[in-house]
Amino acid sequence: MTTTTGQHRSKTDPRLPQLQRAVAERLAATEYDRVADTLEALRPEQWGAQTDCTEWDVRAMAGHMLGMIQMLASWPEMIRQQVATGKRAKREGCVAIDAMTALQVEKNAGLSTDELIEQVRRLAPKAARNRRRAPGVMRKQAMEDNGEWWSMGYLFDVILTRDPFMHRIDIAAAAGSPMTVTPEHEGVIVDDVVTEWAGRHGQAYELELTGPAGGRWQHGGHSGAGESITMDAFEFCRALSGRAPAEGLLRTQVPF
Repeated sequence: MTTTTGQHRSKTDPRLPQLQRAVAERLAATEYDRVADTLEALRPEQWGAQTDCTEWDVRAMAGHMLGMIQMLASWPEMIRQQVATGKRAKREGCVAIDAMTALQVEKNAGLSTDELIEQVRRLAPKAARNRRRAPGVMRKQAMEDNGEWWSMGYLFDVILTRDPFMHRIDIAAAAGSPMTVTPEHEGVIVDDVVTEWAGRHGQAYELELTGPAGGRWQHGGHSGAGESITMDAFEFCRALSGRAPAEGLLRTQVPF
């Protein structure tokens, strides 16, 4: 999970999801299916490929992805991970998300790749269901992440789908494997990223993202106003997540 700063909001005015609930629920279920398909298609030698997350190869990244699913599939597991994360973060002096992901990778390191994939297939529907059924009082609660305030609804509807989406991009790049891309799924995720990015920087821009997940966006008056950007849709996401060099408005990061 990648976090960022900027437009920190506040505990009483946390960032809210902009996606409609039904759309967010559909994206969550489809993304988990895409994750399982991606892992299932990997050849044995591809699991050891180094990813853009410098401490992780594909196998370690998959362990983190499963760890997030395990946490969301079981409320007791969520509590267990949160308690262990707090203790580790305090002991090692690191931020909570780094402590959590390290614990997830370690927890699943002993699984065979077949066992890991089986758990993703079996637990992902439970994770999607729990996200969907989270009560309103929980969704309204504010949480702080790296100095930025989010609602739990934003976490459930947005971040927990963007995170595996971005890691699929990481895996495809590391393993040199094709990535499933459709306007109806990846295109909707990218559109939401663009909307949030534009709101964060608040400046005039023209943006053209290429590929099946891409499109055209503009804000700020007549054509030619503001910064003009043309690039691949996934490279745009990599830039905004801090994975790729960024200049100009692309330095405005968005959490994944």
